[in-house]
Amino acid sequence: MSGVIGRLLRALRSPSQTMDASCSTGLLDPRSFQPALVYPDGFGRHALLDALTAVSIGNSTRGELRAYAEGDFERFLRTLDLFPAGVSGRLLEVGANPYFTTLLLRRFRPGLELSFVNYFGPGASSGTQTLVFPGFDGTEETIDLPFENVNVEAEQLPYEAASFDYVIFCEVLEHMTNEPVAALLELKRVLKPGGTMVLTTPNAARLENVIAFIEGRNMYDQYSGYGPYGRHNREYTRHELHMLMEHCGFDVEISYTANVHPDLPPQVVDPGMIAAVLRQVPNREHDLGQYLFTRWVNSRAAKQGLPRWLYRSHPEHRMETVQ
Repeated sequence: MSGVIGRLLRALRSPSQTMDASCSTGLLDPRSFQPALVYPDGFGRHALLDALTAVSIGNSTRGELRAYAEGDFERFLRTLDLFPAGVSGRLLEVGANPYFTTLLLRRFRPGLELSFVNYFGPGASSGTQTLVFPGFDGTEETIDLPFENVNVEAEQLPYEAASFDYVIFCEVLEHMTNEPVAALLELKRVLKPGGTMVLTTPNAARLENVIAFIEGRNMYDQYSGYGPYGRHNREYTRHELHMLMEHCGFDVEISYTANVHPDLPPQVVDPGMIAAVLRQVPNREHDLGQYLFTRWVNSRAAKQGLPRWLYRSHPEHRMETVQ
């Protein structure tokens, strides 16, 4: 890897001497290496997006969540597509609010029986959130969604072991502050042996971050007025996510990276130089998408202890045994 970094530094210092004109043809496009976006039968982008952008929760104003729905719309569709049509069984969705994925599952995967977990902070109680939804078919609904308020990395879920056929853990892992393994093992506890976990999370090694570091910009999230859980505390690369899930006793079924909105373009550096250097790393072009989309099977017992590549400064008896 040091050789790649050296080539990049030389290219940035003296591009005219180290790169010929053919290298400056443009930036790699993560969308060229991701699966096609699948729409539910009979529906197109505008019909689905118009419905989701008009959702209101509780006393919120209709359309208040529009920017979020528009920005991450493709992520919701890709998450839906990780569940085959005709799927059935009990599903637990962790971090369900604001329920965009929920609404897609209710309509297009009706065989699933849905339960919800959110975390609105210590002292918050479980309850019910009411959605006003214009409907994908134009018929307005008022939907009551009961949820449990649980900090999944610090508390036990109020469900018996092996209660669910499926777990959704989407855009939550990156918010964990200190116990991601504890969170995954608690979800594993309530998931049946052979059950499925769908997990999505931002890709720490996405093209936007590569460009940011080259140009001297920071990739880390801002501090949030919603406290430590209101920000991304630790993002993962694709390889790291695989190591973490395999440690917890899961085997991968589907794994890819994808963009869901346009990348931030380079501000300073020649896009062709970035592309030329990235091509020096085998298959790196497949790992540049903004999000990791994955599906896992709960197939075996988790390894004992905490993985040393992810944890430090813990008592030795808590750490994974070195083989």
